[in-house]
Amino acid sequence: MTGLNATDNPAPGVPVVRSVRHSPGWRGKVVGLAYDSFDTGIYDENVFDAVYMIPYPTEGEENLLQRLRYVVEKEKIDVVIPTLDSELANFSRIEPDLKTLGTQMLIPTEYHLTLRSKLNLAKFCAVNSIPVPRTMIANDPGQIPMAAAQFGLPLVIKGIFYEAMVANSVTEGVTHFNKIKTRWGLPIILQEYIAGEEYCVVGLGNRKGKALGAVPMRKLRLTEKGKGWAGITVGDEELLDLARRTMAALKWVGPLELEFMRATVSQKFFLLEINPRFPAWVYLAARAGQNLPLAAVRLAAGEDVKPFEKHDVGVIFVRHAVDIVCPIDYLGQLTTDGELHYS
Repeated sequence: MTGLNATDNPAPGVPVVRSVRHSPGWRGKVVGLAYDSFDTGIYDENVFDAVYMIPYPTEGEENLLQRLRYVVEKEKIDVVIPTLDSELANFSRIEPDLKTLGTQMLIPTEYHLTLRSKLNLAKFCAVNSIPVPRTMIANDPGQIPMAAAQFGLPLVIKGIFYEAMVANSVTEGVTHFNKIKTRWGLPIILQEYIAGEEYCVVGLGNRKGKALGAVPMRKLRLTEKGKGWAGITVGDEELLDLARRTMAALKWVGPLELEFMRATVSQKFFLLEINPRFPAWVYLAARAGQNLPLAAVRLAAGEDVKPFEKHDVGVIFVRHAVDIVCPIDYLGQLTTDGELHYS
């Protein structure tokens, strides 16, 4: 499992593990794959049995494969679940090599990753009649006045992997553009701002691209970065139908999250983003009757998994921060040996 950081903008790794361990019949071992020795989820002994450091995604798939060969040899890993957008291309490229080691994954191909990317989302939605905010791809901040003239203000400025900022003026838009460019590079996505309520749907597709489950959630509280801090499962059939149509058009394999905005005036749903992995709130889906992470593990391992028929409506999640206390030896083992074993 990757994505072990659990801050105010948490990665999905820890919630995915909590979902898997939530099953009464779970008897497996969970190994964390960390990019940083201060990824906070590492130090919760109730989550991982062991943790190994792996190279950052920017170091390429060959370095990742070399490290995973070592981990698989020591731990006999059956299934790997990547949970971060920026690492998925590397994992997709080494999937055939991991299979030869006896390790399986349930992830989309590079083609499907590109199909749903922020750069191509507007085109994909237009072809498949899925409502989406008007979008412009920009390589220069000089395009911001043009986007503001076409879409109006405020304007949403997005990075190709992460981060989105709302600009209330062209000047503010240029400032946001340059900040995101420094962090995530070019191009930048300029998008029409839709005022309304935020909804998300977590889903899972099998190896044939058929949707096995989907749980919709309405955000109740947001952090300063716009991330969901509380949410509630809903039973909106219009939203579920739109999510299922999107997944069917994608022929998606593996987990994904669909982000929607319901416009205040028209009450129409607009698809904002498709994230190619489980969201950090996925434990809510498990507690609402669809344990999608456990289903993903079973699918990856070659088991037959039946589609989920329903989910519980009116289940909420609320995040809270806790202090993890542990010996300094844990950090020492990670920084010197590159691995940590709780057992």
